Amino acid sequence: MLNVSGLTDPGFCPHSLNKYASVMACGNGYMGIRATHEEDYTQQTRGMYLAGLYHRAGRNETTELINLPDITGIDVELDGVNLTLLSGEILEWQRELAFANGELHRNVVWRSPDGKRYRLESRRFVSLDQLPLVAMQFSITPLDGAAQTVLKTGIDATQTNSGRQHLDELSVRVFDQHYMQGVYETQDRASEVVISAYCQLSTKSDSCFTAKNRRLSVHHSLKIAKGDTVTLEKIVWVTHRSDKGLSQASFAHNALADLKVCAARGYDALLESSAYAWKAVWRDARVEVISAEHQDQVALDYAVWHLTAMTPAHDERSSIAAKGLTGEGYKGHVFWDTEIFLLPFHLFTRPQVARSLLRYRWLNLSGAREKARRNGWPGALFPWESAASGEEETPEFAAINIRTGVRQKVASALAEHHIVADIAWAVVAYWQATGDDAFMRNEGLTLLVETASFWIGRATEINGRLEIHDVIGPDEYTEHVNNNAYTNYLAWYNVACARRFMTMFGCEDACFTDNATQFLSRLWLPEADADGVIPQDDTFMAKPAIDLSRYKAKAGKQTILLDYSRAEVNEMQVLKQADVVMLNYLLPERFTPQQCAANLAFYEPRTIHDSSLSKAIHGIVLARCGDTEGAYIFWRDGISIDLGDDPHSSDEGIHAAATGAIWSGAIQGFAGLQIIEGELHLAPKLPAHWQKLAFPLRWRNATMHFAYENAVLTLETSEPVTLTLWGKTLRVSGRKVCAYKDFLAPVDGTATTGVSHDA
Repeated sequence: MLNVSGLTDPGFCPHSLNKYASVMACGNGYMGIRATHEEDYTQQTRGMYLAGLYHRAGRNETTELINLPDITGIDVELDGVNLTLLSGEILEWQRELAFANGELHRNVVWRSPDGKRYRLESRRFVSLDQLPLVAMQFSITPLDGAAQTVLKTGIDATQTNSGRQHLDELSVRVFDQHYMQGVYETQDRASEVVISAYCQLSTKSDSCFTAKNRRLSVHHSLKIAKGDTVTLEKIVWVTHRSDKGLSQASFAHNALADLKVCAARGYDALLESSAYAWKAVWRDARVEVISAEHQDQVALDYAVWHLTAMTPAHDERSSIAAKGLTGEGYKGHVFWDTEIFLLPFHLFTRPQVARSLLRYRWLNLSGAREKARRNGWPGALFPWESAASGEEETPEFAAINIRTGVRQKVASALAEHHIVADIAWAVVAYWQATGDDAFMRNEGLTLLVETASFWIGRATEINGRLEIHDVIGPDEYTEHVNNNAYTNYLAWYNVACARRFMTMFGCEDACFTDNATQFLSRLWLPEADADGVIPQDDTFMAKPAIDLSRYKAKAGKQTILLDYSRAEVNEMQVLKQADVVMLNYLLPERFTPQQCAANLAFYEPRTIHDSSLSKAIHGIVLARCGDTEGAYIFWRDGISIDLGDDPHSSDEGIHAAATGAIWSGAIQGFAGLQIIEGELHLAPKLPAHWQKLAFPLRWRNATMHFAYENAVLTLETSEPVTLTLWGKTLRVSGRKVCAYKDFLAPVDGTATTGVSHDA
């Protein structure tokens, strides 16, 4: 197996419990479990989530990803003292999430307040081989003498989403001495959840079961001799359904039968099977660097780990939440993050998964059409926040102002319409990378035409041209503006692609084609000034600029809102995140390198980077402009969003888009990967810290691998591929070695051709 890194927790700290519960969470795309400790701490938030399992708890609540009954908690009593690392002394500490096989492992030597030492070891994984499977072990070794020990574990259905209960308990049962099962139903009766657990102690004990106050538990009491190790093995099968064709009893019975098959195999064999599945992921997706900074490789492995663990590859009815499956942040909703920041990884490593993510949008078209209709527009207006359906899930109001008692209305669902074009951009990118005509002829073309129809109806006739008014671009500190450049250019691209693909697939509609042609010829696209700077919107350039240095120093904290109201920020040249720079990133063929550099130079000083989405995009565009070292600084800043020193940066879950940006920063930034006019372009240029960059890539029918080291690029491809390398187009078949110096223009200015050497 590749020497894949792991993520370590440097030491037990009450202030960082939830950060590490998020970043070290285990998952497989179907299920995610926060890396909370087995013993309880009031500060830590436990969490287990199933992709696509949402519910709205009450009339004034928001639909949210359900935090399911807890299965990881274990109450431990050692010689009459409850295990808690808040007391006593930690003599040894090791805790790591091994990316190679997905196992979370902790090894602690603890001295109790009574002075007795114990070795405590826990292991846990969520299976990538069998999606409903979770397996755990918890071991105790007394080091100073025999220990009277009590362990209690089970299924704890008192778990809530920050106090909101989503599940009714239908039944709890115990089968023989080792099996227990809880059956639960969402309060709207739409879905059922069955949790089946097997608990086995490695030695005999006095044991009993209890069921009280939504807790189904098994209690073990025993004496452990000095130096002996006793292990509790717990194997859990978690499944759910909304289709109730099978009787509840049969559904629960089948779940128990599946669990028994797993329990018979045991923890180690189950882990081996899951590790084998992870091996395929690392083979197909791992990005390898040789860097002076060890953290660079850890970050890239962390990104691939979570991009796999958060993505519901098994179910096209689900998509990726803004926090993945690691926490309750943003209620588990799906944003534009999926298409813009997460889809590229899958597009170039697992294109079938990218297809599935786009089909999620296609399957929810009815809700998008209805939202457009309610607002008086044709076509499809996708929700700013999505869940299991196509309905808009954005809360109507933000948190209440505790001084005025007034709630501020959330504007995103009303005006942040660029998500429509973002989805269309992703559809086109998928087709360009895969050549999947079957998808484009059906789902893709439907998505393009419906979104294009929205823009055609959304535009407003002003002074002989078409404009798009009252929108919010990616920069969410500037609201309700006209002709946001990002929105207008992406809308134009959306309509142009719809018209093009209708013609390509012989599905032309004369009325649509005529309307699209009029739209494309008349839509106002904000023009660059003499320096190449594109105005963000109609009024941005007339607004005053202020010194943002102290706010930029605390990027991500939104500290500017402590000094200014949102209304005041709206009237200044202040950006929350990349906007025009994002436009330069998504449509590289539309803008010259000089224009991209000019927009970076103008807008970056005006950007606080209060969004986790921002710095990575600046870094990629900076790399394309030739400033690799500046790009590396942005890339490292993006890594620190989750993996930096802030103990509370990820309390409510990881920043899913930021993990996608770690991968994109390396591949789309330093490897120079772009799709321009539908063709593959690469132009590797590494940061000074990096000696080597190697990565796999899927492009159309080819499986490729690239390794760039010492200014030499080695390419391997399973099928012949045409690509543009450092500005020169070449045909590659099999294995080729290309030296960067051969692609440089000679000093006398005469043209050269790209040279590739057979290896």
